[in-house]
Amino acid sequence: MNMTMKSFNAKPWILPQPVLIIGTYDNDGKPNAMNAAWGGQWDMNEIMISLGSHATTDNLKVNDGFTVAFATVGTMVAADYVGIVSGRNTPDKMQKAGWTAQKAPNVNAPVFMELPMTMECRVKEKLDESESGYNLVAEIVNVLCDEKYLDLDGNPDVEKMELITYNPVQHTYIQLGKTVGKAFSDGAKLK
Repeated sequence: MNMTMKSFNAKPWILPQPVLIIGTYDNDGKPNAMNAAWGGQWDMNEIMISLGSHATTDNLKVNDGFTVAFATVGTMVAADYVGIVSGRNTPDKMQKAGWTAQKAPNVNAPVFMELPMTMECRVKEKLDESESGYNLVAEIVNVLCDEKYLDLDGNPDVEKMELITYNPVQHTYIQLGKTVGKAFSDGAKLK
């Protein structure tokens, strides 16, 4: 088989990219949300998110607690909105997004009730910090999931949540699909 590969040089095209919604409180306890795609699991109980300079990073200077939730098909428009509008310039950003914020049980940060699953996190480290942002390493303190998104065993059901991912190539959102295999199991067929 003869295959031709086109070269694109270096691009930020790790696929799929999560659509992470970061929730913080400002100094006055006002909730803010931002959309971030450059993040993932860092260690067993830690995540890493690459952050530019935002109202969120301002908030993390005064409070080390924050939440990370996952955008869905049903929350896509508001999730995109909180990514393109700055809390620094738009005082009614959260009202326009239409999300209901409640205080997280374990960290000083908002949980947005319209999003099905939320991680409560605490800042552990800010790597390569500069005026333009930093790479945030955070401890996962707890995971919250709306009970209507649990499976029969009581665990979060990813398919029920209708999570979306960011497509950095065409700048679109894609809904995660159906289960196609069993991890740590299907490969055993080749042993």
